Amino acid sequence: MGFSAGIVGLPNVGKSTLFKALTRKEIDISNYPFCTIDPNIGIVKVPDKRLEELAEFSKSKKIIPTAIEFVDIAGLVKGAHKGEGLGNKFLSNIREVDMIVHIVRGFEDRNITHVSGKTDPKDDIETINLELILADLETINKSLSKIQKDVKAGKKEAMELQNILEKYKLALENEKFANSVELDENEKKAVKELQLLTNKPVFYIVNVNENQKINVNEVLSEINNKIFLPIKFELDLSELSIEEAQEFKAETKLDENISSLDDLIVKCYDLLGLITFLTTGEDETRAWTVRKDSTAPQAGRAIHGDFEEKFIRASIINWQKLLDSESWQNATEKGLLRTEGKEYIVQDGDVIEFKI
Repeated sequence: MGFSAGIVGLPNVGKSTLFKALTRKEIDISNYPFCTIDPNIGIVKVPDKRLEELAEFSKSKKIIPTAIEFVDIAGLVKGAHKGEGLGNKFLSNIREVDMIVHIVRGFEDRNITHVSGKTDPKDDIETINLELILADLETINKSLSKIQKDVKAGKKEAMELQNILEKYKLALENEKFANSVELDENEKKAVKELQLLTNKPVFYIVNVNENQKINVNEVLSEINNKIFLPIKFELDLSELSIEEAQEFKAETKLDENISSLDDLIVKCYDLLGLITFLTTGEDETRAWTVRKDSTAPQAGRAIHGDFEEKFIRASIINWQKLLDSESWQNATEKGLLRTEGKEYIVQDGDVIEFKI
């Protein structure tokens, strides 16, 4: 099961630098707008210390973490929804991802040009958000036009769809995101194929310098899903050995409100509504990604389709309880290893063995 996050923002805010830090992949991060034309794609491991502990417990030959795909999408500008700055191409790239990671500039540097001539995170966000809203509004209007003939003919499905589209249109015209509109599950399915940009979860990164003091009450205090990240500093760390990076970071007095790359990856994973279950044995210890509230058979599908279709039962134990038991036999004797059926809702950190 693959999940992707698209990195967006105005030109020269640190998108490609972040991507390089995340993936250690050599790409062009030159200081000029539109240096990234086609999206760069990188697979990034989700940090999970549980894997190493379980691998030691099972004496596993290898460890396989779960991952998120990051897509570096070139800078958007005002008028992108009308094609300005290759906007149509970039907006289509955003439609393909599951969530948006929006980078805004929170640092001052005379040597790096800001496309609007000043550093203002709130203004940057409003600029990009408006472009996404206008692009979605165009999609809604086109969809409404397509169904007018069926609506006039009194077709029930078309009339129901029109009602949903009108709800979206009203919200977008008031400069609100599509995800602010409350719909039931059937209504969501009816418009899923529209791939509305403002229906996607958004996470904000304020790109700062490592020596900045951060006042969270002054910078974007109204936004909850955000972190302050010194992206260039994180890139420098990513190019060092683990020991050198730890030493370098210890020598740098970072503000307590500054986060790390690992924080970013984990927060994206959480915002997508994902959890991890684990399998462990002598061959491998592995993390598997599923959506929250997945049943045991649905979780099994992450391994193979047969695990869902031919599911009989599953043996389940929390990873920490397994380690504390010191052996599978002890866990079984203590009654900690449970047998669950098709209705069981998988929990983050479950160690599972499927029976099919």
